[in-house]
Amino acid sequence: MEKANVVIIGGGISGLMAAHRLSEKAPNLKIILLEKGHDIDDRICPIIAGKVPSCINCASCGVMEGLAGAGAFSDGKYIISTEYGGWLTDFLSNQTVLNYIEQADGILIKHGATTERYQPSNELKTLCLQHDLHMQQAQVKHLGTDANYTTMAHLVNELRNRVQIITQAEVLDVDGTNKIVSYKKNKEHIQIQADAIFFCVGRAGSRFFSSWCQKNKIPLINNQVDIGVRIELPYEVWEHFSSVIYEPKIWYRGQKYGDVTRMFCFNERGHVVMENTNDILTVNGHSFKEENKRTANSNFALLSTIRFTTPFNDPIDYARHVARLGNLISGGSVLVQRFGDLIHGRRTDEKRLAANTVRPTLQAVAGDLSLCMPKRQLDNIIETIYALDAIAPGTANFDTLLYGVECKYYSARPETINFELKAYRNCFAIGDGAGFTRSLSQAAAQGLYVADEYIKNLQLTKAL
Repeated sequence: MEKANVVIIGGGISGLMAAHRLSEKAPNLKIILLEKGHDIDDRICPIIAGKVPSCINCASCGVMEGLAGAGAFSDGKYIISTEYGGWLTDFLSNQTVLNYIEQADGILIKHGATTERYQPSNELKTLCLQHDLHMQQAQVKHLGTDANYTTMAHLVNELRNRVQIITQAEVLDVDGTNKIVSYKKNKEHIQIQADAIFFCVGRAGSRFFSSWCQKNKIPLINNQVDIGVRIELPYEVWEHFSSVIYEPKIWYRGQKYGDVTRMFCFNERGHVVMENTNDILTVNGHSFKEENKRTANSNFALLSTIRFTTPFNDPIDYARHVARLGNLISGGSVLVQRFGDLIHGRRTDEKRLAANTVRPTLQAVAGDLSLCMPKRQLDNIIETIYALDAIAPGTANFDTLLYGVECKYYSARPETINFELKAYRNCFAIGDGAGFTRSLSQAAAQGLYVADEYIKNLQLTKAL
């Protein structure tokens, strides 16, 4: 059986940052990082590459899995704020979280990330408040889908000299008591015994981690689930926001139900894309830095937040069910509908879509979102679109496109003490897949923080 000091499960940004800090501050440690997906240089999405028009269910999704995680092909927004992006401030001071966000940003800059920051705007925040809309403020960096990928590749290549990275390694089980990680690579079953285990599984690994926690009787707290659509419209409609702050993070409390619906993941002159997470197809957005890859449209998610009460305790399965219904109706794809058709209670068909003034950037199936979206969430989205039209006229245009389903489910959070599992000493839960974060910046910050804490405890043990 192979031995290691630390095994990191997951090669997303939290796992990479933890590996960077551990190998930098404690170079004598033997660190093994296991990633289920492909190496970053081998990550290819046939849709993005222009080889196929829709998802073909690759064995390993090049967008969601692989070294650098889902963040490698994301829009690359880096939020320098504690106002949103996760729940680390429930456990650490605002100052500590912001300090680690800045530390992670410094590491990314050393590997090629931009230094440009969009600043908050009180003028735009006031405009929102005048229409009962609430904008969250932050400094934001737009790394860009293309530039972010390059930055992450540089980081990974530096780590190869200090960390043993094993890709296409599917973790099957973890013995938390004896710190034994069992994984499969090329049909071979392998075991590693370690002193510490870092669970950095990301969104793609959240189901595995939740199942593992349940099997090992580790109490879990479920976070919210967000269900909605991705809006695509002409770039000019939101230019007065995106040119100043890049990403408008606006939420609205609907009058009909009192639910909160929020804008999320704004992509200026971007592309709507398809994602495959555990065989469920959903939509997302990308935006590139290179001018020749930019489009005439901007897109953003509009998500209705749900927090379930007892006895129901499976919000992730609920979100997956809604998305799966959209896949069923679309014949194994995702749906797109014109806002005007939705309001008039009719399906968008290929003829109407072909005549639309907003040209879709994703080849989705023209259809009717009301056949798969729950009425309450769809009502919230429609009400919010009209509310947003007051500050960005044109949002509620007939030809605005709605893609569905987009859902953001936040992983069940285990019981921890300073992010160490209560049930198992030296087993740590980190990042989006553990329910603590929901952004690149907070996931990166938590990876660094937990690595520092682990090194500190090692030093204390040696001193004793």
